[in-house]
Amino acid sequence: MHSLSRRSISSLLRFGGTRYRNFAAPVSSSDILNQIVGQRNDEARWYSAFTADHYSPTTISNSSNSWRDPFMGIRHKSTASAPNSSFISSERYDHHAEEKIDPFSLVADELSILANRLRSMVVAEVPKLASAAEYFFKIGAEGKRFRPTVLLLMATAIDAPISRPLPDTAVDALSMDLRTRQQCIAEITEMIHVASLLHDDVLDDADTRRGVGSLNFVMGNKLAVLAGDFLLSRACVALASLKNTEVVSLLARVVEHLVTGETMQMTTASDQRCSMEYYMQKTYYKTASLISNSCKAIALLAGQSTEVAMLAYDYGKNLGLAFQLIDDVLDFTGTSASLGKGSLSDIRHGVVTAPILFAMEEFPELRAVVDRGFDNPSNVDIALEYLEKSRGIQRTKELAEKHANLASAAIDSLPETDDENVLRSRRALVDLAERVITRTK
Repeated sequence: MHSLSRRSISSLLRFGGTRYRNFAAPVSSSDILNQIVGQRNDEARWYSAFTADHYSPTTISNSSNSWRDPFMGIRHKSTASAPNSSFISSERYDHHAEEKIDPFSLVADELSILANRLRSMVVAEVPKLASAAEYFFKIGAEGKRFRPTVLLLMATAIDAPISRPLPDTAVDALSMDLRTRQQCIAEITEMIHVASLLHDDVLDDADTRRGVGSLNFVMGNKLAVLAGDFLLSRACVALASLKNTEVVSLLARVVEHLVTGETMQMTTASDQRCSMEYYMQKTYYKTASLISNSCKAIALLAGQSTEVAMLAYDYGKNLGLAFQLIDDVLDFTGTSASLGKGSLSDIRHGVVTAPILFAMEEFPELRAVVDRGFDNPSNVDIALEYLEKSRGIQRTKELAEKHANLASAAIDSLPETDDENVLRSRRALVDLAERVITRTK
Protein backbone atom coordinates (compact mmCIF):
# COMPACT_ATOMS: atom_id res chain seq x y z
CA MET A 1 0.00 0.00 0.00
CA HIS A 2 1.33 3.38 -0.96
CA SER A 3 1.81 5.67 2.06
CA LEU A 4 1.12 9.39 2.13
CA SER A 5 3.48 11.89 3.67
CA ARG A 6 2.22 14.10 6.48
CA ARG A 7 2.44 17.00 4.03
CA SER A 8 0.26 15.15 1.52
CA ILE A 9 -2.38 14.54 4.20
CA SER A 10 -2.25 18.21 5.16
CA SER A 11 -2.59 19.22 1.50
CA LEU A 12 -5.67 17.06 1.10
CA LEU A 13 -7.40 18.09 4.33
CA ARG A 14 -6.72 21.81 4.46
CA PHE A 15 -8.83 24.15 2.34
CA GLY A 16 -8.32 27.74 3.44
CA GLY A 17 -9.19 27.84 7.13
CA THR A 18 -11.59 24.91 7.02
CA ARG A 19 -11.32 21.21 7.82
CA TYR A 20 -12.48 18.95 5.07
CA ARG A 21 -13.15 15.29 6.04
CA ASN A 22 -15.88 12.81 6.74
CA PHE A 23 -14.04 10.76 9.34
CA ALA A 24 -15.40 10.80 12.88
CA ALA A 25 -12.31 9.02 14.28
CA PRO A 26 -8.72 10.35 14.05
CA VAL A 27 -7.52 10.32 10.44
CA SER A 28 -4.74 7.99 9.34
CA SER A 29 -2.85 8.06 6.07
CA SER A 30 -4.66 4.90 4.99
CA ASP A 31 -8.01 6.63 5.62
CA ILE A 32 -6.96 9.48 3.37
CA LEU A 33 -5.66 7.17 0.67
CA ASN A 34 -8.94 5.28 0.85
CA GLN A 35 -10.74 8.56 0.20
CA ILE A 36 -8.51 9.47 -2.76
CA VAL A 37 -8.17 6.07 -4.34
CA GLY A 38 -11.36 4.60 -2.85
CA GLN A 39 -9.79 1.14 -2.69
CA ARG A 40 -11.46 0.55 -6.04
CA ASN A 41 -10.08 -2.45 -7.87
CA ASP A 42 -11.70 -1.22 -11.03
CA GLU A 43 -13.77 1.70 -12.22
CA ALA A 44 -16.72 -0.46 -13.13
CA ARG A 45 -17.19 -1.62 -9.54
CA TRP A 46 -16.95 1.99 -8.35
CA TYR A 47 -19.47 3.07 -10.99
CA SER A 48 -21.96 0.44 -9.78
CA ALA A 49 -21.52 1.43 -6.14
CA PHE A 50 -21.71 5.12 -7.02
CA THR A 51 -24.99 4.85 -8.88
CA ALA A 52 -26.53 2.64 -6.18
CA ASP A 53 -25.43 4.89 -3.33
CA HIS A 54 -25.75 8.38 -4.77
CA TYR A 55 -28.22 8.46 -7.61
CA SER A 56 -31.34 9.20 -5.55
CA PRO A 57 -32.06 12.89 -6.08
CA THR A 58 -32.13 15.05 -2.95
CA THR A 59 -33.16 18.69 -3.14
CA ILE A 60 -30.76 21.21 -1.71
CA SER A 61 -33.51 22.74 0.42
CA ASN A 62 -33.93 19.63 2.59
CA SER A 63 -34.40 19.73 6.33
CA SER A 64 -30.75 19.05 7.15
CA ASN A 65 -29.81 22.10 5.00
CA SER A 66 -26.85 20.26 3.54
CA TRP A 67 -26.00 18.16 0.52
CA ARG A 68 -23.79 15.17 -0.10
CA ASP A 69 -20.97 15.51 -2.61
CA PRO A 70 -20.72 12.03 -4.17
CA PHE A 71 -17.22 12.78 -5.46
CA MET A 72 -15.73 13.77 -2.10
CA GLY A 73 -17.78 11.48 0.10
CA ILE A 74 -18.66 14.29 2.49
CA ARG A 75 -21.68 16.39 3.33
CA HIS A 76 -21.46 20.11 2.70
CA LYS A 77 -23.11 22.47 5.13
CA SER A 78 -25.38 24.95 3.38
CA THR A 79 -24.13 28.06 5.18
CA ALA A 80 -23.86 31.42 3.50
CA SER A 81 -20.98 32.41 5.75
CA ALA A 82 -18.66 29.51 5.01
CA PRO A 83 -15.02 30.63 5.03
CA ASN A 84 -13.26 31.08 1.74
CA SER A 85 -11.10 28.28 0.42
CA SER A 86 -8.02 28.78 -1.66
CA PHE A 87 -5.98 26.68 -4.02
CA ILE A 88 -3.21 24.82 -2.24
CA SER A 89 -0.34 23.91 -4.52
CA SER A 90 1.06 20.42 -4.10
CA GLU A 91 3.56 20.68 -1.24
CA ARG A 92 5.90 18.08 -2.69
CA TYR A 93 6.73 20.54 -5.48
CA ASP A 94 6.78 23.76 -3.45
CA HIS A 95 10.57 24.01 -3.69
CA HIS A 96 10.17 24.33 -7.45
CA ALA A 97 7.67 27.18 -7.14
CA GLU A 98 10.18 29.71 -8.51
CA GLU A 99 10.29 27.77 -11.80
CA LYS A 100 7.38 28.95 -13.90
CA ILE A 101 6.12 26.19 -16.18
CA ASP A 102 3.85 26.60 -19.14
CA PRO A 103 2.08 23.20 -19.31
CA PHE A 104 1.19 23.69 -22.97
CA SER A 105 4.76 24.51 -24.03
CA LEU A 106 6.05 21.29 -22.45
CA VAL A 107 4.10 19.24 -24.98
CA ALA A 108 3.88 21.79 -27.82
CA ASP A 109 5.79 19.63 -30.30
CA GLU A 110 3.61 16.60 -29.59
CA LEU A 111 0.45 18.71 -29.80
CA SER A 112 1.53 19.80 -33.28
CA ILE A 113 2.03 16.17 -34.30
CA LEU A 114 -1.37 15.26 -32.83
CA ALA A 115 -3.07 18.13 -34.66
CA ASN A 116 -1.69 16.97 -38.01
CA ARG A 117 -2.62 13.38 -37.30
CA LEU A 118 -6.14 14.36 -36.25
CA ARG A 119 -6.64 16.27 -39.49
CA SER A 120 -5.62 13.19 -41.45
CA MET A 121 -7.87 10.92 -39.36
CA VAL A 122 -11.06 12.87 -40.06
CA VAL A 123 -10.75 12.84 -43.85
CA ALA A 124 -13.94 11.53 -45.46
CA GLU A 125 -14.79 10.50 -49.00
CA VAL A 126 -17.84 12.76 -49.23
CA PRO A 127 -16.68 16.41 -49.48
CA LYS A 128 -19.51 17.84 -47.38
CA LEU A 129 -18.91 15.34 -44.59
CA ALA A 130 -15.16 15.92 -44.77
CA SER A 131 -15.66 19.66 -44.48
CA ALA A 132 -17.99 19.22 -41.50
CA ALA A 133 -15.82 16.66 -39.70
CA GLU A 134 -12.68 18.79 -39.91
CA TYR A 135 -14.49 21.99 -38.90
CA PHE A 136 -12.91 22.20 -35.43
CA PHE A 137 -9.65 20.52 -36.43
CA LYS A 138 -8.60 23.16 -38.96
CA ILE A 139 -5.61 25.35 -38.14
CA GLY A 140 -6.85 28.25 -36.02
CA ALA A 141 -10.03 26.48 -34.89
CA GLU A 142 -8.53 23.74 -32.72
CA GLY A 143 -8.85 25.51 -29.38
CA LYS A 144 -6.16 25.08 -26.73
CA ARG A 145 -6.19 21.26 -26.87
CA PHE A 146 -6.61 21.19 -23.09
CA ARG A 147 -7.44 17.47 -22.84
CA PRO A 148 -4.57 16.21 -25.02
CA THR A 149 -2.23 18.42 -22.99
CA VAL A 150 -3.41 16.84 -19.73
CA LEU A 151 -3.03 13.34 -21.14
CA LEU A 152 0.45 13.87 -22.58
CA LEU A 153 1.61 15.39 -19.28
CA MET A 154 0.05 12.50 -17.37
CA ALA A 155 1.90 10.03 -19.59
CA THR A 156 5.19 11.53 -18.45
CA ALA A 157 4.07 12.13 -14.85
CA ILE A 158 3.51 8.40 -14.26
CA ASP A 159 6.65 7.37 -16.14
CA ALA A 160 8.12 5.61 -13.09
CA PRO A 161 9.36 2.04 -12.62
CA ILE A 162 6.60 -0.57 -12.74
CA SER A 163 6.27 -2.11 -9.29
CA ARG A 164 4.88 -5.49 -10.37
CA PRO A 165 6.14 -8.26 -12.65
CA LEU A 166 4.89 -8.14 -16.21
CA PRO A 167 4.47 -10.91 -18.78
CA ASP A 168 6.61 -10.77 -21.89
CA THR A 169 3.71 -9.47 -23.97
CA ALA A 170 3.25 -6.54 -21.60
CA VAL A 171 6.96 -5.76 -21.73
CA ASP A 172 6.70 -5.59 -25.51
CA ALA A 173 3.78 -3.16 -25.17
CA LEU A 174 5.93 -0.94 -22.96
CA SER A 175 8.64 -0.58 -25.58
CA MET A 176 9.29 2.37 -27.87
CA ASP A 177 5.76 2.51 -29.22
CA LEU A 178 4.20 3.21 -25.78
CA ARG A 179 4.28 6.97 -26.27
CA THR A 180 2.62 6.60 -29.67
CA ARG A 181 -0.13 4.51 -28.09
CA GLN A 182 -0.63 7.13 -25.37
CA GLN A 183 -0.76 9.83 -28.04
CA CYS A 184 -3.49 7.76 -29.66
CA ILE A 185 -5.51 8.01 -26.42
CA ALA A 186 -5.14 11.80 -26.61
CA GLU A 187 -6.37 11.77 -30.22
CA ILE A 188 -9.33 9.53 -29.37
CA THR A 189 -10.24 11.73 -26.42
CA GLU A 190 -10.17 14.86 -28.56
CA MET A 191 -12.36 13.28 -31.25
CA ILE A 192 -14.91 12.14 -28.63
CA HIS A 193 -14.83 15.62 -27.08
CA VAL A 194 -15.39 17.44 -30.39
CA ALA A 195 -18.15 14.98 -31.35
CA SER A 196 -19.91 15.76 -28.07
CA LEU A 197 -19.61 19.50 -28.78
CA LEU A 198 -21.20 19.07 -32.21
CA HIS A 199 -24.09 17.12 -30.75
CA ASP A 200 -24.50 19.49 -27.80
CA ASP A 201 -24.68 22.50 -30.09
CA VAL A 202 -27.52 20.87 -32.01
CA LEU A 203 -29.40 20.08 -28.81
CA ASP A 204 -28.81 23.60 -27.45
CA ASP A 205 -29.53 25.30 -30.79
CA ALA A 206 -26.21 27.13 -30.34
CA ASP A 207 -24.99 29.56 -32.98
CA THR A 208 -21.38 30.10 -31.83
CA ARG A 209 -18.54 27.88 -30.61
CA ARG A 210 -14.89 28.82 -30.00
CA GLY A 211 -15.59 32.31 -31.23
CA VAL A 212 -16.91 31.24 -34.64
CA GLY A 213 -20.23 30.06 -35.97
CA SER A 214 -21.18 26.63 -34.65
CA LEU A 215 -21.25 23.84 -37.21
CA ASN A 216 -25.02 23.41 -36.91
CA PHE A 217 -25.45 27.14 -37.52
CA VAL A 218 -23.13 27.11 -40.56
CA MET A 219 -24.07 23.76 -42.16
CA GLY A 220 -27.31 22.73 -40.50
CA ASN A 221 -28.33 20.30 -37.76
CA LYS A 222 -28.36 17.15 -39.87
CA LEU A 223 -24.82 17.52 -41.11
CA ALA A 224 -23.61 18.49 -37.64
CA VAL A 225 -25.10 15.31 -36.14
CA LEU A 226 -23.61 13.16 -38.90
CA ALA A 227 -20.22 14.82 -38.46
CA GLY A 228 -20.33 14.02 -34.75
CA ASP A 229 -21.24 10.41 -35.51
CA PHE A 230 -18.40 10.23 -38.03
CA LEU A 231 -15.89 11.45 -35.43
CA LEU A 232 -17.12 8.85 -32.94
CA SER A 233 -16.69 6.13 -35.56
CA ARG A 234 -13.13 7.30 -36.26
CA ALA A 235 -12.44 7.27 -32.52
CA CYS A 236 -13.73 3.69 -32.33
CA VAL A 237 -11.41 2.58 -35.13
CA ALA A 238 -8.42 4.16 -33.38
CA LEU A 239 -9.49 2.64 -30.06
CA ALA A 240 -9.72 -0.83 -31.56
CA SER A 241 -6.20 -0.50 -32.95
CA LEU A 242 -4.83 -0.38 -29.39
CA LYS A 243 -5.95 -3.98 -28.83
CA ASN A 244 -6.47 -3.39 -25.10
CA THR A 245 -9.89 -4.55 -23.95
CA GLU A 246 -9.76 -2.72 -20.60
CA VAL A 247 -9.01 0.59 -22.31
CA VAL A 248 -11.69 -0.05 -24.94
CA SER A 249 -14.20 -0.73 -22.16
CA LEU A 250 -13.21 2.44 -20.29
CA LEU A 251 -13.63 4.78 -23.24
CA ALA A 252 -16.79 3.05 -24.48
CA ARG A 253 -18.26 3.77 -21.06
CA VAL A 254 -17.29 7.42 -21.49
CA VAL A 255 -19.57 7.67 -24.53
CA GLU A 256 -22.34 6.07 -22.49
CA HIS A 257 -21.74 8.66 -19.76
CA LEU A 258 -21.92 11.54 -22.24
CA VAL A 259 -25.31 10.34 -23.45
CA THR A 260 -26.51 9.69 -19.88
CA GLY A 261 -25.45 13.15 -18.72
CA GLU A 262 -27.12 14.92 -21.62
CA THR A 263 -30.31 12.91 -21.05
CA MET A 264 -30.23 13.80 -17.35
CA GLN A 265 -30.03 17.47 -18.30
CA MET A 266 -32.90 17.22 -20.79
CA THR A 267 -35.34 15.20 -18.70
CA THR A 268 -35.01 16.50 -15.13
CA ALA A 269 -37.96 16.52 -12.78
CA SER A 270 -38.39 19.55 -10.53
CA ASP A 271 -36.67 18.01 -7.48
CA GLN A 272 -33.78 16.74 -9.61
CA ARG A 273 -33.36 20.14 -11.23
CA CYS A 274 -32.92 21.69 -7.79
CA SER A 275 -30.62 18.99 -6.40
CA MET A 276 -26.92 19.71 -6.04
CA GLU A 277 -26.18 15.98 -5.88
CA TYR A 278 -28.00 15.41 -9.16
CA TYR A 279 -26.13 18.35 -10.71
CA MET A 280 -22.75 16.94 -9.63
CA GLN A 281 -23.57 13.50 -11.04
CA LYS A 282 -24.63 15.04 -14.34
CA THR A 283 -21.45 17.14 -14.38
CA TYR A 284 -19.33 14.05 -13.90
CA TYR A 285 -21.05 12.27 -16.79
CA LYS A 286 -20.97 15.25 -19.18
CA THR A 287 -17.52 16.65 -18.42
CA ALA A 288 -15.35 14.77 -15.93
CA SER A 289 -15.82 11.17 -17.10
CA LEU A 290 -13.97 11.74 -20.38
CA ILE A 291 -10.82 13.25 -18.87
CA SER A 292 -10.76 10.96 -15.81
CA ASN A 293 -11.13 7.71 -17.72
CA SER A 294 -8.70 8.88 -20.39
CA CYS A 295 -6.10 9.61 -17.68
CA LYS A 296 -6.70 6.12 -16.31
CA ALA A 297 -6.30 4.65 -19.79
CA ILE A 298 -2.91 6.37 -20.10
CA ALA A 299 -1.78 4.60 -16.91
CA LEU A 300 -3.21 1.23 -17.95
CA LEU A 301 -1.39 1.33 -21.29
CA ALA A 302 1.83 1.94 -19.38
CA GLY A 303 1.24 -1.18 -17.27
CA GLN A 304 1.00 0.83 -14.06
CA SER A 305 -0.54 -0.52 -10.85
CA THR A 306 -4.22 -0.16 -10.00
CA GLU A 307 -3.26 2.40 -7.37
CA VAL A 308 -1.40 4.62 -9.84
CA ALA A 309 -4.18 4.22 -12.42
CA MET A 310 -6.75 5.34 -9.85
CA LEU A 311 -4.65 8.35 -8.83
CA ALA A 312 -4.53 9.33 -12.51
CA TYR A 313 -8.29 8.81 -12.67
CA ASP A 314 -8.86 10.93 -9.53
CA TYR A 315 -6.76 13.75 -10.94
CA GLY A 316 -8.81 13.80 -14.14
CA LYS A 317 -12.11 13.49 -12.30
CA ASN A 318 -11.48 16.40 -9.94
CA LEU A 319 -9.89 18.53 -12.66
CA GLY A 320 -12.96 17.95 -14.85
CA LEU A 321 -15.39 18.83 -12.06
CA ALA A 322 -13.43 21.99 -11.21
CA PHE A 323 -13.34 22.93 -14.91
CA GLN A 324 -17.12 22.67 -15.28
CA LEU A 325 -17.83 24.53 -12.03
CA ILE A 326 -15.74 27.46 -13.26
CA ASP A 327 -17.46 27.20 -16.66
CA ASP A 328 -20.76 27.63 -14.82
CA VAL A 329 -19.41 30.72 -13.08
CA LEU A 330 -18.13 32.20 -16.33
CA ASP A 331 -21.52 31.68 -17.94
CA PHE A 332 -22.73 34.41 -15.56
CA THR A 333 -19.60 36.59 -15.26
CA GLY A 334 -17.91 36.26 -18.66
CA THR A 335 -18.69 37.98 -21.94
CA SER A 336 -19.70 36.36 -25.19
CA ALA A 337 -16.42 37.48 -26.75
CA SER A 338 -14.25 35.96 -24.00
CA LEU A 339 -16.17 32.70 -23.82
CA GLY A 340 -16.45 32.09 -27.56
CA LYS A 341 -20.15 31.46 -27.05
CA GLY A 342 -23.15 33.33 -25.69
CA SER A 343 -23.06 34.30 -22.02
CA LEU A 344 -26.04 33.32 -19.81
CA SER A 345 -26.40 30.41 -22.20
CA ASP A 346 -27.31 27.82 -19.56
CA ILE A 347 -30.02 29.73 -17.73
CA ARG A 348 -31.59 30.94 -20.97
CA HIS A 349 -31.87 27.27 -21.97
CA GLY A 350 -33.41 26.40 -18.61
CA VAL A 351 -30.30 24.66 -17.27
CA VAL A 352 -29.84 25.26 -13.53
CA THR A 353 -26.17 25.21 -12.49
CA ALA A 354 -24.22 25.50 -9.24
CA PRO A 355 -24.35 29.31 -8.78
CA ILE A 356 -28.16 29.30 -8.93
CA LEU A 357 -28.37 26.19 -6.74
CA PHE A 358 -26.22 27.83 -4.07
CA ALA A 359 -28.23 31.06 -4.35
CA MET A 360 -31.37 28.99 -3.81
CA GLU A 361 -30.01 27.77 -0.49
CA GLU A 362 -29.79 31.36 0.73
CA PHE A 363 -33.06 32.46 -0.85
CA PRO A 364 -35.56 29.54 -0.91
CA GLU A 365 -38.08 31.77 -2.66
CA LEU A 366 -35.87 31.48 -5.77
CA ARG A 367 -37.13 27.90 -6.07
CA ALA A 368 -40.52 29.15 -7.28
CA VAL A 369 -38.80 31.12 -10.05
CA VAL A 370 -36.78 28.08 -11.10
CA ASP A 371 -39.91 25.93 -11.15
CA ARG A 372 -41.61 28.40 -13.48
CA GLY A 373 -38.74 28.02 -15.94
CA PHE A 374 -36.85 30.64 -17.88
CA ASP A 375 -38.79 30.89 -21.12
CA ASN A 376 -39.96 34.25 -19.83
CA PRO A 377 -36.99 36.67 -19.83
CA SER A 378 -38.35 38.35 -16.68
CA ASN A 379 -37.74 35.12 -14.75
CA VAL A 380 -34.11 35.20 -15.90
CA ASP A 381 -33.82 38.75 -14.60
CA ILE A 382 -35.34 37.79 -11.25
CA ALA A 383 -32.98 34.84 -10.88
CA LEU A 384 -30.00 37.08 -11.69
CA GLU A 385 -31.10 39.55 -9.02
CA TYR A 386 -31.14 36.79 -6.42
CA LEU A 387 -27.78 35.51 -7.64
CA GLU A 388 -26.23 38.97 -7.38
CA LYS A 389 -27.16 39.36 -3.71
CA SER A 390 -26.21 35.79 -2.80
CA ARG A 391 -22.85 34.04 -2.42
CA GLY A 392 -23.71 31.66 -5.24
CA ILE A 393 -20.80 32.69 -7.47
CA GLN A 394 -18.29 32.69 -4.61
CA ARG A 395 -19.40 29.33 -3.23
CA THR A 396 -19.18 27.75 -6.67
CA LYS A 397 -15.62 29.02 -6.95
CA GLU A 398 -14.86 27.60 -3.50
CA LEU A 399 -16.20 24.19 -4.51
CA ALA A 400 -14.10 24.30 -7.68
CA GLU A 401 -11.05 25.13 -5.56
CA LYS A 402 -11.70 22.12 -3.35
CA HIS A 403 -11.82 19.81 -6.35
CA ALA A 404 -8.67 21.43 -7.76
CA ASN A 405 -6.95 20.73 -4.44
CA LEU A 406 -8.02 17.08 -4.63
CA ALA A 407 -6.57 16.90 -8.14
CA SER A 408 -3.31 18.33 -6.81
CA ALA A 409 -3.33 15.84 -3.91
CA ALA A 410 -3.67 12.95 -6.36
CA ILE A 411 -0.53 14.07 -8.20
CA ASP A 412 1.28 14.54 -4.88
CA SER A 413 0.43 10.93 -4.00
CA LEU A 414 2.09 9.38 -7.05
CA PRO A 415 5.17 7.26 -6.29
CA GLU A 416 8.23 9.37 -5.52
CA THR A 417 10.84 9.85 -8.22
CA ASP A 418 14.00 11.85 -8.87
CA ASP A 419 13.44 12.01 -12.63
CA GLU A 420 13.36 15.71 -13.50
CA ASN A 421 11.16 15.22 -16.58
CA VAL A 422 8.61 13.35 -14.48
CA LEU A 423 8.71 16.01 -11.74
CA ARG A 424 8.34 18.80 -14.31
CA SER A 425 5.23 17.16 -15.79
CA ARG A 426 3.76 16.67 -12.32
CA ARG A 427 4.34 20.33 -11.52
CA ALA A 428 2.67 21.22 -14.83
CA LEU A 429 -0.40 19.12 -13.93
CA VAL A 430 -0.64 20.90 -10.57
CA ASP A 431 -0.28 24.21 -12.38
CA LEU A 432 -3.09 23.24 -14.76
CA ALA A 433 -5.38 22.62 -11.79
CA GLU A 434 -4.68 26.15 -10.61
CA ARG A 435 -5.16 27.59 -14.09
CA VAL A 436 -8.55 25.90 -14.36
CA ILE A 437 -9.89 27.79 -11.34
CA THR A 438 -8.28 31.16 -12.13
CA ARG A 439 -9.14 31.36 -15.82
CA THR A 440 -11.43 34.03 -17.18
CA LYS A 441 -12.47 32.29 -20.39
